[in-house]
Amino acid sequence: MKIVCCLALSALLALSSSAAYSQAKPAPKDAKVYFITPRDGQKIRSGFWVRFGLRNMGVTHAGDDYQNSGHHHLLIDVKDPVDPKEPIPQDKSHLHFGAGQTETFLELAPGTHTLQLVLGDAKHYPFEPPVVSEKISIRVRQPAAAGR
Repeated sequence: MKIVCCLALSALLALSSSAAYSQAKPAPKDAKVYFITPRDGQKIRSGFWVRFGLRNMGVTHAGDDYQNSGHHHLLIDVKDPVDPKEPIPQDKSHLHFGAGQTETFLELAPGTHTLQLVLGDAKHYPFEPPVVSEKISIRVRQPAAAGR
């Protein structure tokens, strides 16, 4: 009985560990995600549009499992790369665009911020190889004073 339980547990552990690695969907090697706006180094007032570009893949909704397509995630001031074995987090620094959006209006505090795009699959996992933009840096200026 102990041997059967041990074998069953071993099989379960083997399957669950391989499941963690099987999430990565293949992406074309020439796929590219990038910022249309803003540009790296741009000085900008808060309340600005961020427009996403994608080449050699398609944009779809989260949950739609079409080959060579995914949806955008915008990382704001994130220092560490996303873990390819985990879904992309969803919080104030990891914005999900699961309805297939290709732009967003952002309001950020004055100061220097970094932005990066990551394309996620139907379940929010990064592709393999990851489809990730260059990290850009922008400087958000103080809002204009009223009456000027």
